[in-house]
Amino acid sequence: MERKYLTVSALTRYLKFKFDNDQNLQDVLVKAEISNYKRHSRGHLYFTLKDDSAQIAAIMFASNAQALAFLPEEGMEVIVEGYVSVYEPQGSYQLYVKQMTLAGVGDLYLAYQKLKDKLEQEGLFQSARKQPLPKYPRMIGVVTSPTGAAVQDIIHIINRRYPLSGIIIYPAIVQGEEAKASLIASLEKANRQKLVDVLIIGRGGGSIEDLWAFNEESVARAIRASKIPTISAVGHETDFTIADFVSDMRAPTPSGAAEISVPDQRELLEYLTELKSRLDRGLKTLINTKAQLLVHLSESPSLKHPERLVEYQELRLSALTDRLQQLQPHKQIDNLAMKVTNLEKALAYNIGTIWQKANHNYLQMQSKMELVNPFQIIDKGYALIRRESTYVKSVTALKTGDDIEVIMKDGRIDCLVKTVRKD
Repeated sequence: MERKYLTVSALTRYLKFKFDNDQNLQDVLVKAEISNYKRHSRGHLYFTLKDDSAQIAAIMFASNAQALAFLPEEGMEVIVEGYVSVYEPQGSYQLYVKQMTLAGVGDLYLAYQKLKDKLEQEGLFQSARKQPLPKYPRMIGVVTSPTGAAVQDIIHIINRRYPLSGIIIYPAIVQGEEAKASLIASLEKANRQKLVDVLIIGRGGGSIEDLWAFNEESVARAIRASKIPTISAVGHETDFTIADFVSDMRAPTPSGAAEISVPDQRELLEYLTELKSRLDRGLKTLINTKAQLLVHLSESPSLKHPERLVEYQELRLSALTDRLQQLQPHKQIDNLAMKVTNLEKALAYNIGTIWQKANHNYLQMQSKMELVNPFQIIDKGYALIRRESTYVKSVTALKTGDDIEVIMKDGRIDCLVKTVRKD
């Protein structure tokens, strides 16, 4: 009897039917550690749930993820509730998570955080300790697996962007128990040889376990001790390792590290072209300016009549000679003596003028005083009458019986008023 065959679609559809109708799989509660965590641009969460001996793919749609009270991270231990079903296009089964709660931090994540805090307190992450990357490296070293896709991406991008730079591969194991010692050995070898200007250290993406060699303390200290500037290029953009913090520069991916390590030849060519244009414009401007200056000089009277330059210099020399003569000591003494003589004459003249003016003023004042001197009137035959030390100006100031004194030119007369008459 001939057996009937099934198509792949029919088989996966049947398996999905069995999963969907198994009541034990429609509401499961699982405790596990998150690994390979990714968040889609539309908000869906993709990750792996694992324990010590097994793992299962999981997805949490954006509608359920919005209700999370925390942000899932690599290494977290969580308790999830959901259902198991088959994803037909890939024929794989996975856990569709409806709810997620935090159960505890995974051992690897806890070790990662503990080491990160320790090294940060020691100052190994400080920007002051980081070395600048060379702008135009002649040789670039790459510490990674020589057979991985990451090294091919790095080589391709460097050759495309800046073919002037050479590349030296320092082969290293990047995963597993031997990775730590292998990475350190390659780092130390590159520093001993001193053949490269910058070192790219890293690998492609993977789970936290795959990348764990770059979270080892000895690897971190070896990177920090490197005398050659280092670029950490581990995993994807969302992956962070201890190597990222201790390196002089972190790149989101190995390809990103290649772009960071070298300039873009197209940008350099554009810059050089712009510099050439600016240089051409500058030279043209300079030549035009010098040409105009040459024309101006050629029309200058000094060039047409060079003897005038000599005449001008002779005049200047004569003026300087005269000035120098005046500055000679005996000339200065003669000038000062003449100045003293002139000052003496001016002083004598000013003193005479001041005396004459003062004498003239004195005589004028004397004449004015004589005019108002009451005793001048007495010389003409008049007399002054005084009563009790007061000169009498009117008969109204006297009365019968007053004692008065009559002052005349040659003496005084004491009198007694007998009668007072008014005119």
